[in-house]
Amino acid sequence: MICISIVPESRKLAKVDMFNAASQSDLIELCLDHLVKDPDVGEMIQDAKKPILISCRRECDGGHFKGTDEERIGLLRQAIVAGPEYIELEHDIAKSIPRFGKTKRVISFTSLDQPLSDIEKCFEEAKKVDADIIKFTWPTPTLNTTWPLIAAVSQKRDIPVVGMGLGKAGLTFSLLGRKYGSPWIYAALEKGMEAFEGQPSVRELNEVYDWSAISNRTRFIGIVGMSPLEQKSIPILNKAFQKMDLNFRCLPLQLGPLEKIPKMLEGLKIKGLLITPQLGPYYLDLADVHEDSVLKSGFTDMLLRKETGWKAYHFLAKSILNVIELSLGRRTHEERPLDRRSVMIIGANGTAKTMAYGVTQRKGIVSITSPNDEQSSILAEKFNARHVPFGNVYGTLADVIIYCDPAIKMGHHKKELNPSFLKEKMTVLDISSLPELSEFGEEAAGRDCKMIDSNEIFKRLLSDQFKKLTGERIPEELFEEFL
Repeated sequence: MICISIVPESRKLAKVDMFNAASQSDLIELCLDHLVKDPDVGEMIQDAKKPILISCRRECDGGHFKGTDEERIGLLRQAIVAGPEYIELEHDIAKSIPRFGKTKRVISFTSLDQPLSDIEKCFEEAKKVDADIIKFTWPTPTLNTTWPLIAAVSQKRDIPVVGMGLGKAGLTFSLLGRKYGSPWIYAALEKGMEAFEGQPSVRELNEVYDWSAISNRTRFIGIVGMSPLEQKSIPILNKAFQKMDLNFRCLPLQLGPLEKIPKMLEGLKIKGLLITPQLGPYYLDLADVHEDSVLKSGFTDMLLRKETGWKAYHFLAKSILNVIELSLGRRTHEERPLDRRSVMIIGANGTAKTMAYGVTQRKGIVSITSPNDEQSSILAEKFNARHVPFGNVYGTLADVIIYCDPAIKMGHHKKELNPSFLKEKMTVLDISSLPELSEFGEEAAGRDCKMIDSNEIFKRLLSDQFKKLTGERIPEELFEEFL
């Protein structure tokens, strides 16, 4: 089931939100702690079209209730008399609100600072206060902190468990909760109406992640990083899996320290990882086997689980260079339009690293620059390229500019890049925010530079990765639909 949380400030808005949520949910959580005036709960829920879960959270539990404990307990007692299907009660007050009628009791345990440590003790306490369902809520900035919450939901127990992950990996937990049989997962009615930080919207779950198709048989493809590249990739990949009747879905992952990650990925039966270019070098240590280009470039953007362990692949540079060469006039596979052309790479991050490797393989004459002269000098030395101090960019000529680092700011100060060095008809590729143009890319387009289409690079990269995963190409019409 999907439970939409609504957080109205007035009774009138509550009814509107419940009406809008009813067509998109199986259960509606009515959060009373945001209401400005004391509500008549019975009157508010009498016309509800879906089962209702009542909650009223203290500020120490992430809620907004401003009154006293006595006032809040009185409001919850009034709410349970109104006969909702469920009522959420914190474990420390549940004794003061006895069971009433057919309303089921969701006994909650919340920590806003760190994962709860003694889960078994929580179960013992929940049984003592007559729990029908147990709810755990705690911060989930990474997979490491999400792991115990997943374990609590996935283990078979006498009392079912629901959970709420706070922060970046909250969506990760929601999708895994669906797979592992949580009674319901939480969603916001719309962006900006979240009950907690990181809570996904129901539209996001439906349109991007196809949550209703996820079952205990679904295999996940981990998406590491959430740059514009990954945000554009996920709906296309999920739609392609759906169209081809493949039981795979994307799972956004915020990976913490790597020591325990392989065991977690194995436990979750993750088939593969697509890795944002900025993090490519960092995740090399996860792989047991490396493609030759990965070893030479020190970069990976995809890991696949094989019988021999995780194997690292390198697609980004190949995809980019194919599009660059076609743009420069390549007519056959034997032609190498970059041969002896001067190519300036701006940046010293993972994307710059793979481009330095790729262009040198194509015999281009590479120069590298970035605001951090030390880092760009080390990168240039690694690939036997020319290092250009950042202050000398404006006096350096190049046939092709490849802009790699979204952190570089435009401007006139020492560590900023002034795009005035861009010249008309200069070939420019902006891959810092694929498939979108950064401020630098927009400046280059405005100065009539010859822009290489970043959408074409995105399409080739994603299609190549998808083929390695499935053996099939992404249908062209899906790219047209989403781009």
